[in-house]
Amino acid sequence: MLGLWRMSGETAVRRLGHLRGVLGVRLPSADSSGSLQFVQLRWKTTDGSATIGDVSVSISKPKSPELVPVNYIGGSVSQAVLKHLRWIMQKDLLGQDVFLIGPPGPLRRNVAMMYLEMTQRELEYVSLSRDTTEADLKQRREIRSGTAYYIDQCAVRAATEGRVLVLEGIEKAERNVLPVLNNLLENREMQLDDGRFLMAADRYDKLLQDHSKEELDSWKLVRVDNNFRVIALGLPVPRYQGNPLDPPLRSRFQARDVNPLPFKQQLDILLESGKDLPQERLSQLLSFATTMLTSESTTLGLPDFPVDNLTAITKIMNAMPNVPVHSLIERLYPYETILGKEGVTAVEDTLTKFELMDKSRASHHASVVSVSKAPRDMEAVTAVDVGHKTYHFPVPSGSMPQNLHSDGKQFVKTAYHDKFLTEMLQSHSVKDFCLIGPKGCGKSAVVKEFAELLGYHIEPIMLYQDMTARDLLQQRTTLPNGDTAWRYSPLVTAALDGSLAVLDGVHRINHGSFAVLHRLVHDRELTLFDGTRLLRHDRYEQIKETYDLTDTDMINRSIFSIHPSFRIIALAEPPVVGSSTQQWLTPELLTAFLYHPMRPLSMAEEVDVLQKLVPTSPDLSSLLSFVHKMRQSHDPTILSLASSLSTRQLLRIARRLAQYPSDDLYSAIQKSCLSRFLPRLARTALEQSLEEADILKPQQQVTMEAVERSVTCEVKDNILRIGNTEVSVYNPENRMKVPDILFYENPQHLSVMEDMLKDYLLGEHLLLVGNQGVGKNKIIDRFLYLLNRPREYLQLHRDTTVQTLTLQPTVQDGIIIYEDSPLVRAVKMGHILVVDEADKASTHVTCILKTLVESGEMHLADGRRIVTASSGLPSSENVIVTHPDFRMMVLANRPGFPFLGNDFFGAMGDIFSCHAIDNPNMESEMSMLRQYGPHVPEHVLEKLVVAFGELRDLADQGLISYPYSTREVVNMVKHLEKFPEEGLTNVVKNVFDFDSYNKELQEMIVQTMEKHGIPLGATSANVNLAKEFPLPKFEFAGIWNVSTSEGRKKTSVMSCPVESRTLGIKGPVQLTVEQFSLDRTEARSSLFTEQQSYWTIPMHDTNIISDLAVRKGESASRAAPGQKVSDVIHVATAHPICVYSMSPDQRSMTGIDLYDVFPSTRGAYRPHVKIAAMGASLYDTVVLHEEVTNVVLSINVESGNIMRIISPFLPEPPKDRWRFQSNEPTYRMCGEFAHEAEGMLVFYKVNGDTVEVMNMLEGVTSCVQLPILIQSLHLVAKDDWLIVEANEGKKYMLKRQNDQFFLHAIHDEGNTIPSITYGASTPLNDDVLSQALEMTISSPNRVLVTSESYTSVVIGLPDLQPPHEIYVSPREPLPDNDKHSKADPLFGLMGSIKPAAPNLGATLAYLPKSGQVIRALNTRNVPEAAYPYGVKPRDLSGYLEVTDAANHKLRYIPVPGASRQSPYTSWLLSVTDVNIFMAPMSDDGLVTVDAGGCVRLWETSLVNLGRSLQQWRNMIGQGDDKHLQMTIDKDGKGRDPTSPKHGKEDPDNVPHVGGNTWAGGTGGADTAGLGGVGGPYRLDAGHDVHQVSQVDKDAVPEEVREAARQMAQKAFKQRLREIQMSEYDADTYEKFSRSVRKQVQSLRVILDSLQAKGKERQWLKNQTYGDLDEAKLIEGITGERSIYRRRGEQDPEMGSPQEKPKRLRLVVDVSGSMYRFNGHDGRMERQLEAILMVMEAFEGYEEKFKYDVYGHSGEDYKVEFVHQDKVPKNNKERMDILKVMHAHSQFCLSGDNTVEATKHAVTDLGKEEADEHFVIVLSDANFDRYGISPRRFGDLLTADDKVNSYAIFIGSLGDQASRLTKQLPLGRGFVCMDTKNIPQILQQIFTSTMLSTR
Repeated sequence: MLGLWRMSGETAVRRLGHLRGVLGVRLPSADSSGSLQFVQLRWKTTDGSATIGDVSVSISKPKSPELVPVNYIGGSVSQAVLKHLRWIMQKDLLGQDVFLIGPPGPLRRNVAMMYLEMTQRELEYVSLSRDTTEADLKQRREIRSGTAYYIDQCAVRAATEGRVLVLEGIEKAERNVLPVLNNLLENREMQLDDGRFLMAADRYDKLLQDHSKEELDSWKLVRVDNNFRVIALGLPVPRYQGNPLDPPLRSRFQARDVNPLPFKQQLDILLESGKDLPQERLSQLLSFATTMLTSESTTLGLPDFPVDNLTAITKIMNAMPNVPVHSLIERLYPYETILGKEGVTAVEDTLTKFELMDKSRASHHASVVSVSKAPRDMEAVTAVDVGHKTYHFPVPSGSMPQNLHSDGKQFVKTAYHDKFLTEMLQSHSVKDFCLIGPKGCGKSAVVKEFAELLGYHIEPIMLYQDMTARDLLQQRTTLPNGDTAWRYSPLVTAALDGSLAVLDGVHRINHGSFAVLHRLVHDRELTLFDGTRLLRHDRYEQIKETYDLTDTDMINRSIFSIHPSFRIIALAEPPVVGSSTQQWLTPELLTAFLYHPMRPLSMAEEVDVLQKLVPTSPDLSSLLSFVHKMRQSHDPTILSLASSLSTRQLLRIARRLAQYPSDDLYSAIQKSCLSRFLPRLARTALEQSLEEADILKPQQQVTMEAVERSVTCEVKDNILRIGNTEVSVYNPENRMKVPDILFYENPQHLSVMEDMLKDYLLGEHLLLVGNQGVGKNKIIDRFLYLLNRPREYLQLHRDTTVQTLTLQPTVQDGIIIYEDSPLVRAVKMGHILVVDEADKASTHVTCILKTLVESGEMHLADGRRIVTASSGLPSSENVIVTHPDFRMMVLANRPGFPFLGNDFFGAMGDIFSCHAIDNPNMESEMSMLRQYGPHVPEHVLEKLVVAFGELRDLADQGLISYPYSTREVVNMVKHLEKFPEEGLTNVVKNVFDFDSYNKELQEMIVQTMEKHGIPLGATSANVNLAKEFPLPKFEFAGIWNVSTSEGRKKTSVMSCPVESRTLGIKGPVQLTVEQFSLDRTEARSSLFTEQQSYWTIPMHDTNIISDLAVRKGESASRAAPGQKVSDVIHVATAHPICVYSMSPDQRSMTGIDLYDVFPSTRGAYRPHVKIAAMGASLYDTVVLHEEVTNVVLSINVESGNIMRIISPFLPEPPKDRWRFQSNEPTYRMCGEFAHEAEGMLVFYKVNGDTVEVMNMLEGVTSCVQLPILIQSLHLVAKDDWLIVEANEGKKYMLKRQNDQFFLHAIHDEGNTIPSITYGASTPLNDDVLSQALEMTISSPNRVLVTSESYTSVVIGLPDLQPPHEIYVSPREPLPDNDKHSKADPLFGLMGSIKPAAPNLGATLAYLPKSGQVIRALNTRNVPEAAYPYGVKPRDLSGYLEVTDAANHKLRYIPVPGASRQSPYTSWLLSVTDVNIFMAPMSDDGLVTVDAGGCVRLWETSLVNLGRSLQQWRNMIGQGDDKHLQMTIDKDGKGRDPTSPKHGKEDPDNVPHVGGNTWAGGTGGADTAGLGGVGGPYRLDAGHDVHQVSQVDKDAVPEEVREAARQMAQKAFKQRLREIQMSEYDADTYEKFSRSVRKQVQSLRVILDSLQAKGKERQWLKNQTYGDLDEAKLIEGITGERSIYRRRGEQDPEMGSPQEKPKRLRLVVDVSGSMYRFNGHDGRMERQLEAILMVMEAFEGYEEKFKYDVYGHSGEDYKVEFVHQDKVPKNNKERMDILKVMHAHSQFCLSGDNTVEATKHAVTDLGKEEADEHFVIVLSDANFDRYGISPRRFGDLLTADDKVNSYAIFIGSLGDQASRLTKQLPLGRGFVCMDTKNIPQILQQIFTSTMLSTR
């Protein structure tokens, strides 16, 4: 190493020789041997002079010797320093001011102080900061005895007294401050505020020759001393942060670069402090430090190494040689904390090179053995074990008694903590230090333990962003007599008393303000604003001794000693590596402290802590495993969630579970992470992580009684009970501040309050987070009312300051009076402090609460101090002891968009017990609204709750910006309760009129409202019921005679043989019950029709509807008396066979896929599925019969249990026959009585002679053998079955009597009913029967449906004896209105043979209450008279033919067409000849399902329709029927639209309203603009819009409108010509643009939210106008001008990194498969829509977001479509890009480059400088075909931590995309088969990065 140094020295000598030749100057030279000849400078002082080398300066006796620095010159001074001193001496002799510039550290200041000490010059010192004002340098006003006086400040004192003014931190001062010194520096002149004028000594002396001293004094001239000098200390800007030197100021200084000492001189210093250390070791250490300061290290972006602090760790090494050097270097230079991966590697490589890398450092043992001190000693002797060797060394200690034996209730000393405390003690022995660790890791607890160990009193000082230098050191105040005074800050008090000052939040404070502490940290000296000087103890004592001064003398001179025990411990959170704004650990701050990074506890350590602090807690191993797995993740989203689960939070969870064992772990974690308000991606990641950790949401089965009891609340015998939690009611001295509000209890709010009560009883402070209007304030007020607790209320806002949080200063009679804020009053009196809108104030303001919550201590602006009762300090004038009942409850809005507040939860959430307050769930909101509106109809409340619930979901997804809350719903219900005639349609406008000028938002709101049946814009005349036709009257058709055993022909009654067996059962097998959302849309939105509502089943693409069944509510045995149970609809599908179950009033449905039960469809096997809904005790069961295979399954739709029912009488055909069409007879199932108790099912064989009767409850089956072949069987009663014989169509009654079956022949006299399609099992009631037959009749009856009649009625069947009269309403054959084809169009898929229709019952429904028969008809079979306007409609599934027998009416209701159809829909035609299935529901309701899986609910009964129509009209309301009009006569000039024109262009773009003249105006006529009438087209000139009323718009003459249209069309074509776009392209573009218009709006809402916060203006202080700054009240009293503050754009700090845009790259798939499969799923169109959406949405955001688009195909992996600097600016350019993409996909070679394209995008983007990087890959998930591994692709997505990479799969064959997404890293893959979902996906992607810890 010395050899290298020698070589570099020789090089330097050669260069010096060259320089000597050029300059002709004699310089040091080398001797003949080539060795160096150094000029050794010497310095000496005599009584009259000081000499350095050949330069001398005279020394005079100082007037104020106490102002001369002492003890800065040690035993020896290095040559480099002597050279600096010699240069300063030269400049001093020349009378020049000097500027010492150099890297951060104390060296520059020490050089200046050494010069002053050597020359015995008096010092005036000022540390400049961003808060320094002109008054701090020149003169400040102070009030003495009621009079304002000017007090000279440092610059004036130095000038007049001949002192040296040291200005440190020149770069920190604002640029308008220092120019005040320019004239003083240049000419030694300055005009003072008190009228005096400082004049240069030579000019003053000349005047003195001609004038007397008195005259000059009367002229207020003051002589500037000849010895006045200025030494400025500053950092070079740029390179370091700060303001560059003002050129005029710079020109007045002479500069000197003060670099770190040369290697040899620095080594000598280290050898002096480490006398017992080997030189080689110190040389290695210094070599590493020197290497880190080279230009190469700077190029790598490494911060400067703090060489000046090497002495500190050398002392530790000298005292404890066993300490690993590497760990000490980390304290100097915590590179793992401040550097990225490359930086860490570079540093560790350098450490390895110099043999300083200790591989075993992690396992190095260290512990505290003992700490001993005498009670009054200021030092303690510490024994520590380092590497199993004990060392003793002294450390400073406090004046309080030690607490060496902690009881373990507050702190658990783990092995890690023991080692950490040992390292803290080592650092404490030599220097101040800083603990860096994530929030909640235990920093505060360790510091408290450290203080107790050494007997220190802790002085907690919370730092915040707006903290000023005065807040840190001294604040101004007034005395009782009005005089101004200065009050010490807690930091200064700690320095004087020898306390331990804990600076909490170093990462928050502005480094310019913190700079005033550098001298205190480095030198233990401080100069305060009032001139007071604080000196290091030894320097203080030396001045006393040298000048024979007493302590009183020193106090009179305002000089105080800093206590030798005083120490500073700083606390900070880790800097964000790579961040341009959160890298607080600057090179300057690195020199201030030794740094101790503190990690979160390991799992074993955390277990130990939890067990000892909460010994009664349950087993939390699963929680700890989960948390530590998250902490070890590399995913930024997971890491951000892990930060919410700090050790502090885990302790809170443990205490909660220990106290309340019934609470579950899942909910505790969700609560701690505030999961309800996490971005969707983060929430999904949390759920998936919990599932992997087997921490699942508990499935609690509770009874209704238990639920009711758990959510009740009562106060009884002075005991409050909420749910199952009880507490004694508080008894306050004064109840005046106990809130009392109107509050309607509901289960959700009571549940929240019970949760709050549990935390309240555990002593926690509470934080309630939620949207606006969800009831946070009401909940907290009700909670306090129940507890009987008085409250103090504090509402925060963006202008809230730390001062206003604690005290409110006012001026009374010229005296500053501080009034206690609600916070202070609550602390004093033990009230509850409610802090509202906590997110509105800056987090650096609210973080002041952290000290109060954590330590119970806080300093107030008036000098008082809040302490805990356990502090031992008695209450006094300056000490406020916290009342034991004090508690804080904070309310805040949710973080993120759209509130744009500060993330209070993110900053301080872990010190509170957090509760997410959401809008009440549907049940709770309904319960509350019923109390607000007891007379508002239930269905109206329901519609409001459901509609607003969806609006809130849209707000959560970012599709709308405003999160509609319960508050709006309550207000509407109050209105409806008071004014019921208004109607819901009118009342909802009270909320939505805010949005009436946002077209896209209004469309979305109207769509949502109408979806849930709130008809916005409808009128009472909007009724469109089906046209009525007369029903042919019932005619007597004949008689049925049923044979009886009493008749003559005994042979006509036959007893049938019966065989009974037990049913066999296989199973059960558990299948997955999938949950799907039921997105129900109300059909009666703008038009009242028979259709009530509809929704779509999420079927597979290949699913075919096979059957439909309804389990009516009254058949469910679980229905309690008086309780209404909803109907359940079951839908069966084939290919694959699935069963979907749903209830119309629920928001979800279930589905069970039976693919694994049934074989796949091969050959001609086409399954025919029939289902029956069971009832009674089997209410949750469906029986499924597959007719081809004869398989019968019992399916529990709730649990997923599947059982195979095996009957010996239902044979299965051989499996090899399934593949071929078979004409063999098949079995049919009849389930009309399945809902009854025994669960009876009847099976019969078509064209067979057997009937099987199953009793599902008892598990018994009976087979009845008949003497006839069966064509069809109808269960007209439970024991009476109507059979149609197959050969001759004869009819029989099969009767069951005591398990015996008798066959009775029916003699049909007159062949009244040739064939029977359907036989009802329920009779018509007497009224309906009488109305139908037009006679009064009371008789049993049955309705039969035949092809020859609309409906037929058999009187007396089955209960009365024959004969039975038959009445028929005859019908003509069905018409066929298809002129082109006589077959259904779908028959072409099957061939020309029309199949049989064995399941006609599925297309018929019978409604017994109204006597209606409803039949599904094909459109071609409906009379033309039923068509609207006589034209056959298209796109219908068919018609419902409603036969209303009672009213003799016939109606045809159109059924909308299916939105989708399976490619196998032809199968449907083998089940029915129309693709509609139907089934009756309770109360004569009807449900249908079409081929696309759309389920529709209908009302056809006239009674029900009449009732619903009245409700619908009531909802619309009658309040606006009365016509209101206001008429204003106008002069008419220039207002009536006559001829449209463009209008004049205003060169000044002045806003124009009306006038009929200017283009771009608003509210006018004829011209192009906005908001007017009659203009040709819209033209936005950027002004506010004045909207003309719709009445005026409607009054525009038609000829004017036509002229406007023509002009608009002409302008449009002109615009197309300008951008060279054809009309065809414009139409195509419009087609794409129209389909994504709403999505573009949604995405722009999201982009606005991401940049809105950055637009908020900041407070600019020290202004001469604006709002009065309360912190400057005293300055205002004294008459200063710069006492105002105002809002303005804060200029970025000079030297700070420039704000960079976010960077997005879209990687799109333009391979051949996109074009090839576009016809299959529209993937290419979907991708083009997505690209267009991004291009349109990002327009106008180019400064904040830069994007480009690259494509990949089989030809290339980086096809550039959009360059980031050439984004398309108009529709043509965007259209051209889409056309190029489409063409590339059409003509490119096959193949796939997804992997290469992704790799290129991630790598390429990672090299760019940006705020955030996003890569979004659009792909079609066709990975299998090209052998792409999902794991490899996932690795590419996560290859660069800086780049957030995601894949969106927009095309998929089968479930490829879903399977692929599950194999990718968590949250990196999305499936999007609909373009409308892309904005939500992009929102998830963007918002997830807000949580990132990067």
